[in-house]
Amino acid sequence: MLATDSNAAPLVPQRPAGLSDPRALLRDLFDTAVAAVSASHCLPPQLPPPPKGRTVVIGAGKAAAAMAQAVEAHWQGDISGLVVTRYGHGAPCRRIEVVEAAHPVPDEAGQRAAERMVELVQGLSADDLVLCLISGGGSALLAAPAPGISLADKQAVNKALLRSGANIGEMNCVRKHLSALKGGRLALHCAPARVETLLISDIPGDDPTLIASGPTLPDATTCADALAVIAKYGIEVPANVHAHLASGAGETPKPGDARFDGHRSVTLATAQQSLEAAAARARELGFEAHILSDSIEGESRDVALVHAAIARQIARLGQPFRKPCVLLSGGETTVTVRGSGRGGRNAEFLLALAVALDGLPGVHALACDTDGIDGSEDNAGALLAPDTLSRAAARGLSARAHLGNNDGYGFFAGLDDLIVTGPTRTNVNDFRAILIA
Repeated sequence: MLATDSNAAPLVPQRPAGLSDPRALLRDLFDTAVAAVSASHCLPPQLPPPPKGRTVVIGAGKAAAAMAQAVEAHWQGDISGLVVTRYGHGAPCRRIEVVEAAHPVPDEAGQRAAERMVELVQGLSADDLVLCLISGGGSALLAAPAPGISLADKQAVNKALLRSGANIGEMNCVRKHLSALKGGRLALHCAPARVETLLISDIPGDDPTLIASGPTLPDATTCADALAVIAKYGIEVPANVHAHLASGAGETPKPGDARFDGHRSVTLATAQQSLEAAAARARELGFEAHILSDSIEGESRDVALVHAAIARQIARLGQPFRKPCVLLSGGETTVTVRGSGRGGRNAEFLLALAVALDGLPGVHALACDTDGIDGSEDNAGALLAPDTLSRAAARGLSARAHLGNNDGYGFFAGLDDLIVTGPTRTNVNDFRAILIA
């Protein structure tokens, strides 16, 4: 047995320091999560050796510019190329050109960048390497409509998909079959050069063929699958788009296609990595931390109800975890837009969580998109506290009314509880942290 001092004061469990400022704690966890999946941290160890011939860099996504910057800083030898990222997400590069374009609805800048990218990989040899830098957002940014499909057609379909409630896998299935480059077609333009694809995943489950609609990877989905998504959500598409899919003209190269032999893909960063980093930081600060899942999907408000039920069980009964603790989760929820308000899926999640918790004491929460942009707004997400509803009522704000109007942004802006980071230049999708004190 351990020796004890009968005169010593009894040991009193210390309260974690973060309880004195829950907002700062939650923001610390989010910042830690984002840093863990930054290109500068995760890309350099995975760079391939230089080839005998040329190295051409291409890429698309919200992290594309930061990835290009990391390649330039660590590449041994000559390099050139072009990547396209979202407006405001660029980063200074010397040898790799960075183009900015629209997201989530594509524009002409993205289309021109895609055309130039194809030109850059023409005439390569088997001794050359194409290094493709892919991250979430690349589907919209790499805008190359299939023959017979216009950019306006793509824009219309994209807008309808975004409002439909379809998950990211379903949306990217449709996008692949309306594109000249997605679903593996970009890699075919690089032949006979070898293609190495480095990916930052924004996809629940991290299927590399879904990240930015897999422009350099073979695709197992079909035109029939794309039509099924359109029918499932009652999406109205232009007649030529329906005919394109029904005819099979939009079919993609499939797994086992010999044209992909010798190519390689590496997933550099995932939601799980960001959650593990945040969990480690929480434990360092004295909290138990529990990762619920890295791949939660579904309607934001429904996901909020489940999180609220777990938080309430912990707060009331200490099940399945003892408090104080932090719950962490990631993935990509969806919002079926029925109102006319402003707000992304993370603001919607928090607004529904506020209604479900109804001011439950001791529960604080943060929900943000790791790219720094919640939907199409200027905030990454927002913060929730036990007094959120009472403060809202004092300012004449109704959480239920704002939720009914899909106006999470307006609600949290009215409380000065938005989190604004600016572009983080990475993207592993949603990050949620709930503190039960």
